Amino acid sequence: MSAAKHRIGVYPGTFDPLTLGHLDIIRRGAKLVDHLVIGVTTNASKSPMFSLPERMEMVMRETRDVPGNVSVVAFDSLLMDFAEREGASMIVRGLRAVADFEYEYQMAGMNQQLNDRIETVFLMADVSLQPIASRLVKEIAIYGGDISRFVPHAVRDQVVERINSTGSLRGVG
Repeated sequence: MSAAKHRIGVYPGTFDPLTLGHLDIIRRGAKLVDHLVIGVTTNASKSPMFSLPERMEMVMRETRDVPGNVSVVAFDSLLMDFAEREGASMIVRGLRAVADFEYEYQMAGMNQQLNDRIETVFLMADVSLQPIASRLVKEIAIYGGDISRFVPHAVRDQVVERINSTGSLRGVG
């Protein structure tokens, strides 16, 4: 009798910064798999506020108490190559709106072409968290708005400190 195969899922993102919406998907995704790998990546098309090491630390700190087997891993490669290396059978993605679906649908199709052994699973964001996007959180913060309803308190403090120290959205990353 062979041991049961462990289901490993990958939840990729830049997490710049990590939002309550991300945490919602992480908590719910962790229930679907035996091990959830949070893949923190770079994205040249985005202007990061935080460096990769800062984002890694942020995600590790904020997911420390998430129930289940969760790990945080940096990657800078094709998502499907990363997922294969991690032994994943699924990619977990969050959806907020129709615009997300169109983009994610196209990405899922391309990823399936690259590796049809790994499925993409979409989770709808909690209704109260659907408007939250890292890009908008940064924009609100840069103009002095209160972002405490959108990010964990420690993340809010980091964002405010970064804006106060640099005077802009772009940090050291």
